[in-house]
Amino acid sequence: MGLRLADIDQLFALRGAEQYAGEPVTQLEHALQTAALGEAEGASDALVTAALLHDLGHLLHDLGNTPTERGIDDVHQYRALPFLRGLFDDNVLGAIRLHVDAKRYLCATRAGYFDNLSDDSKRSLKLQGGIFDAAQADAFIAQPGAQGAVRLRIWDDLAKTAGLVTPSLSHYLNRARRCTPG
Repeated sequence: MGLRLADIDQLFALRGAEQYAGEPVTQLEHALQTAALGEAEGASDALVTAALLHDLGHLLHDLGNTPTERGIDDVHQYRALPFLRGLFDDNVLGAIRLHVDAKRYLCATRAGYFDNLSDDSKRSLKLQGGIFDAAQADAFIAQPGAQGAVRLRIWDDLAKTAGLVTPSLSHYLNRARRCTPG
């Protein structure tokens, strides 16, 4: 069963107040901050929508707070995709799917990137396969949508500021509406 924008709004209403694993923000605050960073950089509607929804998979199951502490990779980057297919095309879905591998890529290609990750992000990195080697990094960045996923990942890492004021969820759902067919 696919989600509609109204369902996404309701999912954030039901679960958005939950703590974002190991960070000083909620799931909704993290989503809004990530989208706001993309919007501030002038990203397309599709990439801003991907930024808003990149962690929606966390809200589609209940593994408790900070599952990485128990050695669990929740594969959230894939969990939301079946629910979003039909609503969005690969311009949105690709960046969501690739944002975890973008972290693995950035750790391999940017000096100091790993050192700046949060503790939870470092734990999840290990569970997600670790840092790419040079061949994996080259293969990743050659994929369609990988550049956008890298941009999203950088915003994702920055979107953890307690109390930051952002535009509302409805603002970003209106942008998302422009990415839907008909």
